[in-house]
Amino acid sequence: MHDHKPTKTSRILGTETEFGIASKDAAAADPVSGSIAVIGHYPGLPAPQAIWDYENENPLLDARGFEVDGERERPNPDYNRQLNKVLANGGRLYVDGAHPEYSTPECTNPREVVAFERVGERILAQCLQHMAQANGREHYVLYKNNSDGKGNSYGYHENYLVARSVPFDRLVHVLAPFFVTRLIFAGAGKVGAENQTSPTEYQISQRADFFECLVDLNTMVKRPIVNSRDEPHADHAKFRRLHVIVGDANMAELSTYLKVGTLGIVLDLIESGAADLPQLDLDEPVRAIKQVSRDLDMRQTLKLAGGRPTTAVAVQRAYLHAAKNFYACHELDQVTKDVLVRWEDVLDKLERDPRLLVRDLDWVAKRHLIESYMDRKGCGWEDSRIKLMDLQYHDVRPDKGLFYTLERGNLIERVVRDSEVVRAEFTPPSGTRAYFRGRCVSKFAKSLYGASWTSVLFDVGNTTIKKVPLMEPLRGTEALTAELLDSAETADALLAKLKA
Repeated sequence: MHDHKPTKTSRILGTETEFGIASKDAAAADPVSGSIAVIGHYPGLPAPQAIWDYENENPLLDARGFEVDGERERPNPDYNRQLNKVLANGGRLYVDGAHPEYSTPECTNPREVVAFERVGERILAQCLQHMAQANGREHYVLYKNNSDGKGNSYGYHENYLVARSVPFDRLVHVLAPFFVTRLIFAGAGKVGAENQTSPTEYQISQRADFFECLVDLNTMVKRPIVNSRDEPHADHAKFRRLHVIVGDANMAELSTYLKVGTLGIVLDLIESGAADLPQLDLDEPVRAIKQVSRDLDMRQTLKLAGGRPTTAVAVQRAYLHAAKNFYACHELDQVTKDVLVRWEDVLDKLERDPRLLVRDLDWVAKRHLIESYMDRKGCGWEDSRIKLMDLQYHDVRPDKGLFYTLERGNLIERVVRDSEVVRAEFTPPSGTRAYFRGRCVSKFAKSLYGASWTSVLFDVGNTTIKKVPLMEPLRGTEALTAELLDSAETADALLAKLKA
């Protein structure tokens, strides 16, 4: 799959996963210190002294055309190093709020995203393992999920670079019904309800109960289905970054692959001005997302704005149909073709009987695990062990996580090979600026002062820090920079060649 040459401009995409952190000590330090300690034990850092450069970051800009009040992050260098680890794969390991967080490097297709996201689980499992070895026992457990079951939700964010020429209102209008219904294949499954929503034994999505409005800049309170942060990490005049906070963090590769892949396809249609995109308006999207999350049999009707009834599967089919029409007369690459085939297959099975997807989707696999356990033990959904199973499905420790047990037993389908995941720990994606960033982190580790999405900073011993800007996400690729990086023995030599 590595030699695939995209025919259209590749879309830049990536994900950020906040991991739930639980302490085994009642008297433990606060979760911020815990998170800092955890990421500080990652053994695979080429340049542990590197800082994260916040200069081009402004999370306070709103895509609707204004900037909100607030403090931008500017930690001092020592604290910066504790909070941020720049990875050899071009990604970032850091502490955000009170959670360890892993961001994939910039990828160009959903298959890459799956591999680079999965290696994040392994990186955090290594952190825990090394911390336990150093301290003689385990202090913390990490979960790749979105809720601690005590009313706190934490995020999983997807990022897609979109042409600035597409009006933000257009994105909101086309994507709202898509987001509300996408969870039928992208939900991670959840026992119970939270955030004062209607009670249920089990639901499809971890995040759905926490959405309270349609559009907003917030990610922590009054969470919106469409987030309006306008921080492209690229040329502001050319790009906007669609910052998606409505998705669950998935364990199952197919759920991640379809979650990211289908949205990439819908964005292709929007950008190219496709005429037959679904004209759907849900009556109450915020209510609808909770309703879809509770519809385990895919039978409930959703109300459209005009009062017409529809279903979650029908809404997804409308987008799939538009995509098939579009690609009937446009070039499509192998990964896009694969996403279309699997999208259709999953919708067909969801309509027939969601249980057919027990090997494919998180929420179905988790439900099956729990129901089998309840049958064996003769207990019900309110049993305390069931809530624990829900959490344990997402435990990142390979020997403890229930998902990994399924995977080892060959009970869950894979999208990528193990070798692709292993490779993703130290090898950046070849088709984006992450290649240049990741190679610099590994090769010039001693001279690396810092990095960000849009720059690499070198300290080559004179008075000023030298900055190599990376504003163009599709520059800095292997094709454009491999020879340059291979031929430069030192950071000094690299900078001289870049100046030449």
